[in-house]
Amino acid sequence: MTAYRPTPPPGAPPAAYDAVVLAGGAARRLGGVDKPAVRVGGRALLDRVLGACADARETVVVAGPRPTARPVRWAREDPPGGGPLAALDAGLRHTTADVVVVLSADLPFLHEDTVRTLLAALSGAPDTAGALLTDADGRDQPLVAAYRAPALRRELAALAREHGALTGLPLRRLTGALDLTRVPDPVASFDCDTWDDIATARARIREHGHVLDEWISAAKDELGIDLDVDIKVLLDLARDAAHGVARPAAPLTTFLVGYAAGRAQGGPEAVAEASRKAAALARRWADEAAAAKADAAPDATPDTRPDAG
Repeated sequence: MTAYRPTPPPGAPPAAYDAVVLAGGAARRLGGVDKPAVRVGGRALLDRVLGACADARETVVVAGPRPTARPVRWAREDPPGGGPLAALDAGLRHTTADVVVVLSADLPFLHEDTVRTLLAALSGAPDTAGALLTDADGRDQPLVAAYRAPALRRELAALAREHGALTGLPLRRLTGALDLTRVPDPVASFDCDTWDDIATARARIREHGHVLDEWISAAKDELGIDLDVDIKVLLDLARDAAHGVARPAAPLTTFLVGYAAGRAQGGPEAVAEASRKAAALARRWADEAAAAKADAAPDATPDTRPDAG
């Protein structure tokens, strides 16, 4: 097993890649429901995964078509329900990049940083065929991985020749033939196979350290916007407006900032500039109120001497 190397600094651009998301399967332990459509934090599991690989040049989802938060290409294994290797082969046929990120559609805590980490691990181990996550028990998770596409195509073709077809073959027949880099990540590798897993995921994203980011991501998906802004700047603005003006000023001011940025047809920079102006106004308002209060206050220590006139 190849040792995992550290990732590049945050913000480094990811390597060019395509993504294949396997969203089929019978979901027997969930009673046969459409698992990719199950919602965690108000978002379908499939949409959460698609958000993590939004940088992909091409995203192929192997499943029956359904509405998604962003456009994708749809593919289907033949016959449908032929298993993960048949599905992977079907998706791979629509990709052209040298690197393919392969994901299952039931990963509630997958993040774009996870994908960047996998790409960095693969780049740092040029003699390997892929980089995959391992879970809390150290088990390989081959459906949270970045692979070199030529190696995948070569091994899939060899398995098809050996067995006559890929239908029904387990993933370990593929990964066992590849030299892979392992990346431990018990959180991002967490998948939802049972209703208990769904309940765990839904509870975790409402914890204090996660709920705000989760809500913002869900709201952006629901509103159809893709804009990364400095949340702290907006929260500071809301605080200044609430304390310096009045409580209702907080949501109204942040709305006006968004509206102003939209009218300026700007991105994060326009939001930051509008926030700066509004925050300065809130501080001026608070300063004036404090000065007026000081002017109106009676002398706290009047002169009580007998000869005071």
